[in-house]
Amino acid sequence: MNYKVTLLFDGSHFSGWQFQKNAPTVQGVLTETAERFFGESVSVTGCSRTDSKVHAENYVCNIKSQRAISPEGIVRGMNTLLPPSIAIKDCEEVGEDFHARYDCKGKEYRYKILNTRERNPFLHSRALHFPTPLDPVKMREDAKAFQGTHDFTAFMASGSKITDAVRTIYNTHVTEESGVITFSVSGNGFLYNMVRIMVGTLIDKNLGRNEMSISDIIEKKDRRNAGFTAPPEGLYLHRVYY
Repeated sequence: MNYKVTLLFDGSHFSGWQFQKNAPTVQGVLTETAERFFGESVSVTGCSRTDSKVHAENYVCNIKSQRAISPEGIVRGMNTLLPPSIAIKDCEEVGEDFHARYDCKGKEYRYKILNTRERNPFLHSRALHFPTPLDPVKMREDAKAFQGTHDFTAFMASGSKITDAVRTIYNTHVTEESGVITFSVSGNGFLYNMVRIMVGTLIDKNLGRNEMSISDIIEKKDRRNAGFTAPPEGLYLHRVYY
């Protein structure tokens, strides 16, 4: 049986999604929980890797098991066993050939910035606290240059082994509510640290630290022209498209 599972998790205390030998990961906890629930060895495949401390609001994975259990039973049963930082939102039985990663057509990420002078303890490790005032309207206009199909080498982590940095960004948007600025970006795929570098670049440009246009930064394909890599705690995988 192959089950498509949608979950949300607080990544604050995890070293990302993917298995690691000496660190807690979401995949590790979910697999251990699933094997307790199903009473057998299972396969758990995620839609993508996430960095340490990154969150997810609609992460998709597929669990393969020999046991036939109703999707509703899986949601209820596994949620009683999972830690408070992970919860299953939905489950459905799918064909054996469904693959959470390879069948994915695109993703939407959101990055949250707490743009207030004082910290908010309730957003600790769930948003970047940036006390210097930012202009969300300017950020929204600057971010439009990301849209379209481009070579995003300048927005890829230094040392990455990826050779094809061409990605298509479908849409970008910036909103502000109660002091929290949210940058949303959707596309057919993302490079390692790409969204976090986008955010760092938007902040640098907003503060006048970088006079190059986003379009010029993209065109020159040089990581040194883009901004800093924003910390992971503000990043959320918001949606996965199939």
